[in-house]
Amino acid sequence: MVSFKLIRMLLYRIGKTKYAKDLNGEGAKLNGGRWNHIGVACIYTAESRALSLLEYSAHVSTDTIPRALSFTTYDVPNDSLLELKIGELAGNWNAWPHPLECRNFGSNLLKETNFLILKFPSAIIPQEYIYVINPLHAKMSTIRIADVQDYAYDLRVKS
Repeated sequence: MVSFKLIRMLLYRIGKTKYAKDLNGEGAKLNGGRWNHIGVACIYTAESRALSLLEYSAHVSTDTIPRALSFTTYDVPNDSLLELKIGELAGNWNAWPHPLECRNFGSNLLKETNFLILKFPSAIIPQEYIYVINPLHAKMSTIRIADVQDYAYDLRVKS
């Protein structure tokens, strides 16, 4: 008999240390983002710590960077993942500020809860990917926090 092992992957998020173990997507729910409206919970992650830091840095000013930051590493299954290609996104998908079409598109996908994770190209480096976790999905319990590490933000990233 052939047996299959569930394939898992690691995803990364940087944020305030006090929210490092949040699995409810409260920050994105309160603030909204490129792929969600305010009021729609999700967790923005990336395929590497470096991309996570780059995406974070694009959305903060040097005056608003908290002293207590942490990288959270998520261990996630990839059997409930929807990969979106650039051709499936609105023509202005990578514009700033975040286009309404993108927030509508992502919010609708998150509300449908058919997929635990949505995979989008990064608006900064389209050849790399961000992953939006849906905390309302039935398989959310399969996501584990593998590690949390404090991070001292290096201001050279913003200069």
